[in-house]
Amino acid sequence: MTQIRRAVPNLQVAPGEEAAAANRDFYGTLGFEEVMNLGWVTTLASPSHPEAQLTFLTHDATAPVVPDVSVELGTVEEVDKAYEALRATGAEIVHALRDEDWGVRRFFVRDPQGRVVNVLAHQK
Repeated sequence: MTQIRRAVPNLQVAPGEEAAAANRDFYGTLGFEEVMNLGWVTTLASPSHPEAQLTFLTHDATAPVVPDVSVELGTVEEVDKAYEALRATGAEIVHALRDEDWGVRRFFVRDPQGRVVNVLAHQK
């Protein structure tokens, strides 16, 4: 059985520190804290429930689009299996399976409603 570690909405935002600071301030009022910032992607999480997250992207560093949602699976092997299973169904692969420099294995696939899903796992 595939283990889902978390599912996170991805929100496309304007570039620049001003927009990033506004998001940190606004969502900080609700209790979120910044847990990752690579410049083009920032993740805010709940300190008490770290799997409760929001991700903000100005663009994607290696993919052609900003995904609508990210689904983190338990292992890279599960990502590989999901990739093959979705390809076998004829689902549109938007961004091919690859290892990224920031330590994840991922691919993007389009869901039946047209949303782009980033399927990933952290590499150990």
